[in-house]
Amino acid sequence: MSRYDRMASRGTRLLNRYTAWKARKQPAATGFVSQPEPRTIGSFARGRQLVAGNLLFAGYLVESTTTGLWDVEAPDLAFEAERQGCTWLDDLAAVGDLAARQKAQYWVWGWIEAFGRGRGPGWSADLTGRRVIRWTNHALFLLSGQDKERADAFYRSLSQQTWFLSQRWKGASPGLPRFEALTGLIYAGLALKGCEELADPAVRALAQECNSQINADGGLPTRNPEELLDVFTLLTWAAAALHEAGRSVPRDHHAALDRIAPTLRALRHADGSLARFHGGGRGQEGWLDHALAASQVPARAYEGLAMGFCRLSARRTSVIVDASVPPTGKASYNAHASTLAFELTSGRRPLIVSCGAGENFGVEWRRAGRATPSHSVVCLEGHSSARLAPPQKATGQEFLIEPPTEVQVEREDLDAGYRFQGAHDGYAKHFGVTVVRALELSVDGRTLAGEDMILTLDDTAKRRFDRALDAAALKGIGYEVRFHLHPDVDAALDLGGAAVSMALKSGEIWVFRHDGQCDLKLETSVYLEKTRLKPRQALQIVLTGRAIQYATQIRWTLSKAQETALAVRDLNRDEPMSYEE
Repeated sequence: MSRYDRMASRGTRLLNRYTAWKARKQPAATGFVSQPEPRTIGSFARGRQLVAGNLLFAGYLVESTTTGLWDVEAPDLAFEAERQGCTWLDDLAAVGDLAARQKAQYWVWGWIEAFGRGRGPGWSADLTGRRVIRWTNHALFLLSGQDKERADAFYRSLSQQTWFLSQRWKGASPGLPRFEALTGLIYAGLALKGCEELADPAVRALAQECNSQINADGGLPTRNPEELLDVFTLLTWAAAALHEAGRSVPRDHHAALDRIAPTLRALRHADGSLARFHGGGRGQEGWLDHALAASQVPARAYEGLAMGFCRLSARRTSVIVDASVPPTGKASYNAHASTLAFELTSGRRPLIVSCGAGENFGVEWRRAGRATPSHSVVCLEGHSSARLAPPQKATGQEFLIEPPTEVQVEREDLDAGYRFQGAHDGYAKHFGVTVVRALELSVDGRTLAGEDMILTLDDTAKRRFDRALDAAALKGIGYEVRFHLHPDVDAALDLGGAAVSMALKSGEIWVFRHDGQCDLKLETSVYLEKTRLKPRQALQIVLTGRAIQYATQIRWTLSKAQETALAVRDLNRDEPMSYEE
């Protein structure tokens, strides 16, 4: 279940409802102190689809040119949360023509009529914060051509929601939901006449959240790269709003931006997208560059692991490895069993990927996306290196349990390239083995040499391994080494089945080879994207074999074919997403 599907406790829901009811009696603002400057970035293609009547929220598509947004029956809580948060305003504003503005006005004043008196599921702190940010950002777009009565209704509703945030921001879960609530409160509090005093406590509270939620290395407990980008973006917006109001940004707020920026740069692939781990996607196009530029934090080399990830890069090739234990406890509600999995991007084209988070496609796809076989890593007997606990009764969340307890990592720069080596004990309890992965990226970025090892390190481990062998009738412990390919990669078996040739849209050709100690297969896979109606079909390279000895080694290489040029002009734009896919 996603963060949007968390069902608040009965007490929290009652408090939200009561506070929303009280908000109706608060004095209404009459306008803005200054004209708000829109900062959110929307999708022009998605905006055009919305104008045409194609409503795509949380993986569900409703097609209607006449039905009001609030007349549609929500198929699930994630759909409801996405429309209540009003992020669709960014997309309509990206189109910006008369039809888009009329659609936005129809939907916003429709919300005021349907929910403005404190009713409905949108009165939670995080959704209200998200909605208030959009209404404030796009106020000029929304108020254009409106009469005084409708403008007064807009200001009245916005000020009521701002007061609600001032009373209920503590009800948002720590992390991204609370950052959204506080940023919305700061945004609207500074912009609306008569609400300035509501912003001061929020500024102090946001600085405190920076201290408690952003660790010394600039990461979040969830280890979700896209969530870190969302938090970073909110902090840059809040800082900009404070600057424009002539106020100083608290030191802890500034320090959090300084810590996060280099971490995000280290988590970015060569094509500018984020690594897809622990529930995160590639990030909305343009948001990362925009947020980094707005933060004015200078670029600098990152030493060590970035939020538990290791980055190798040479020329226009990037490799990002999940090199730490997965999140635990409450932070693991979205965590994946992906320890030592990697992704590789060449130029503007992803090659090796993770399947991604499947929350938009139902519970079973979400569970599948979190499993080890959905990542480019070693898997034993179909088991994951961590497993999911039974769903929580109150929330339905499935936390990650029995993860690796220790991940040892070493990274070094060599004359010929860059080397990573890591090991985890996620399979030690059941099979007595330690999984080791070594990766070496050549200095020209044209070759990634890998070695995966399945080892027993001591007598206790050997006895446990022997018991696992006995249970398997001495046939060995089955293993698979998976390499999931991006859907745009055209792959085929080559050299009589001994290699795989992979063609990227840029024209580059990559070749996968192995040492012949196991079987090579090319199988189907899936690619789970939040903006699609259904999973995309893809392919995966799978090396299979059985571990019988106390030490098993699997060597492989990914390299550009000799005929691939040193420099490739990749100027083709990707096609806009289609709602039919």
